[in-house]
Amino acid sequence: MTREQWLAEEARLIILKTLAEEPNESLNSNLLTRHLRERFGIPRDRPWVHLQLDHLAEMGAVTIVPAETVKIATLTHTGHRHLQREIVIEGVKRPSRPGE
Repeated sequence: MTREQWLAEEARLIILKTLAEEPNESLNSNLLTRHLRERFGIPRDRPWVHLQLDHLAEMGAVTIVPAETVKIATLTHTGHRHLQREIVIEGVKRPSRPGE
């Protein structure tokens, strides 16, 4: 696995976890881009984050609603199941077991 692949899989997991923390389980791509940069040191631009969101949507982990120049992502049941370690979504890092 290349560094870029590793980084994308890591970012996708962070995106799912971040959405799960929101009361409505939704955020726009501008806020997700800032969160990845400021909290996790992943300095990528919004088009790169859009690619990650598109992958997550293709895998059924999020739904996306375009809004002007941003995308609004909402966590799905499939995304929740990945976070709970019930299923594995291809291209998304597996979350750690609770307590690890």
